[in-house]
Amino acid sequence: MTARTAASAALAPGAAAPSRSGTRIAWVWVLLSSIGIAAFAVVPYLTSSLHELASSSGGLAANYADQAAPIRIAFYAHICGGGLALLLGPLQFWRRVRERWPRAHRWIGRVYLLAVGVGGLAGLVLAPVNAAGLIGVFGFGSLALLWLLTGWLAYRAIRRRDIPGHRAWMMRNFALSYAAVTLRIWLPLLILAQLPFASAAAGAFDFDAAFAIAYPIVPFLCWVPNLVVAEWLVARRGLPAIGFHRVGAVEPGSR
Repeated sequence: MTARTAASAALAPGAAAPSRSGTRIAWVWVLLSSIGIAAFAVVPYLTSSLHELASSSGGLAANYADQAAPIRIAFYAHICGGGLALLLGPLQFWRRVRERWPRAHRWIGRVYLLAVGVGGLAGLVLAPVNAAGLIGVFGFGSLALLWLLTGWLAYRAIRRRDIPGHRAWMMRNFALSYAAVTLRIWLPLLILAQLPFASAAAGAFDFDAAFAIAYPIVPFLCWVPNLVVAEWLVARRGLPAIGFHRVGAVEPGSR
């Protein structure tokens, strides 16, 4: 059974196939925003030290600059693993690569899941010392756990040659990888939402104070809506829902 045949068979009777043009536009947006955030979030940490970044811009660097060496190592592992996952993830959903170069698709997927594993394990180490406090422990900790779990389930599905199940779990997994993008969309919006209050108080806008108010909101906001959208897309494509036992799943060795 080819990847195209299995994907077509995955569409349940009556399931609406998404329009090709709308899918292409959405994919291009995801690709460009992933590249942009990967560059924005990773490159500064590879070109400057945490102490230099902390003194110039504060933000997350200030929270980790004085941490113990294992925490700093986990921080770099997290941003590098997450950045690589952001760069490779959109390629896994590129139809041309899947159909014309299946070997490249498989190798990109392996490297992607390895990056998720590194980034997710490092995220678990960082969650207890995050800058958002207790809500960040649960929000970012849950994100790291689900990131690892969905990656494992995607890998297990493809090992069973369950292509529809693999596609569904990869969509959920990349929705969690994409939290790195949505966090950086929500955060400035939450900061800007505080501007009218500063104007009403007739005082100068305190960016650091606004950041301190906004950041504890994003540990859940950056990924829960992503998963909701991913599950909607899974259902729209007729792919297996969570906990749904798909009758006639492809067994190992079948054709």
